[in-house]
Amino acid sequence: MRNYILTLLMLFSLTTYAQQTINDSIFHNGIYRTYILYVPAAYSASNSVPLVLNFHGYTSNSTAQMFYGDFRPIADTANFIVVHPMGTLDGNNQPYWNSGWGGTVDDIGFTAALIDSLSAQYNINQNQIYSTGMSNGGFMSYTLACSLSNRIAAIASVTGTMNANQSLSCNPQHPMPVMEIHGTADGTVPYNGAAGMSSISNTLNYWTTFNQTDVQPIFSNVPNINLVDGCTAEHYVYKNGTNGVEVEHYKIIGGGHTWPGAPVVVGVTNYDINASEKIWQFFAKYDLNGKIISTNINDELKNSSEISIFPNPSSRFLYINSSEKINAPIKIYDVTGKLIKTIASEQTVIDLTALEKGIYFIQFTQSKKITTKKFIKN
Repeated sequence: MRNYILTLLMLFSLTTYAQQTINDSIFHNGIYRTYILYVPAAYSASNSVPLVLNFHGYTSNSTAQMFYGDFRPIADTANFIVVHPMGTLDGNNQPYWNSGWGGTVDDIGFTAALIDSLSAQYNINQNQIYSTGMSNGGFMSYTLACSLSNRIAAIASVTGTMNANQSLSCNPQHPMPVMEIHGTADGTVPYNGAAGMSSISNTLNYWTTFNQTDVQPIFSNVPNINLVDGCTAEHYVYKNGTNGVEVEHYKIIGGGHTWPGAPVVVGVTNYDINASEKIWQFFAKYDLNGKIISTNINDELKNSSEISIFPNPSSRFLYINSSEKINAPIKIYDVTGKLIKTIASEQTVIDLTALEKGIYFIQFTQSKKITTKKFIKN
């Protein structure tokens, strides 16, 4: 399954990011540790930019996480650097992050060394370094919040949590903004906890207590804009913490061990939100001291992604989500630029049955703006 997902993600990406993607390594504790760096075209050494650490899940890898939990379109408009570190192999010969999971590898020290190395090469804003990740990558982000808080401004976890009793040794040095995105039907990291894993409620309780936020969150139902993804979302915001920090939680009702808004559907994946967009919107508010930063993040996100299509690849139907009205006609082109199909009416579901297998581009018109998205018919 892991290799299948990676193959789909690699097919989904053409050469759009190739010239701005760097594969490199550092030598730490006697081991060459690799990573994939994404530097947006807007980056200039004359201006400091934020850095987002994006950690893969257990058994996964940096390449898969770059495509699956994709921040690159957002980085292009918001101008931040994204690094996708690669874990080492555990006793079962599987890639992992040692977020208190055993073994001798020092992933906290590696992360600090990686930040130092990137800071020597790029103009990184040392007050805006953030950590996020999928599953084990979420565990790692919590570990950094506890043990490397002098470098990390805020963290977000998708399908991860804290280790059981980790709160007893957690020692953040500043108010720590925390976001958790988690499905109630997650069978890998159960929402209500499991042996060695804290429940999501206990994890949130630790951080709301540490940050001295309001006890009662502001609750809202996320609009159910996608009626076929098999799940819904709820949003909880614990406000008024020290220095104004907040703790946020997106509870995916019926959601699985998946990244909401991912470019491929694996299990029950929520498409009412895009996890990458929500995470950056959260990060962009805070610096290392927890202070809220004035930002035009809403405009950045509006520019980066107003239309989403899924599943991608697809063998039959292509579903469309949009934050504003799409005008007819909708046009589909092949990779040579030849117009293959014109859809004269406004639709949110496109039937791909008549298309041959291959790569296509679908073009939408909204007001005076034209948006083109790439998809694969399999």
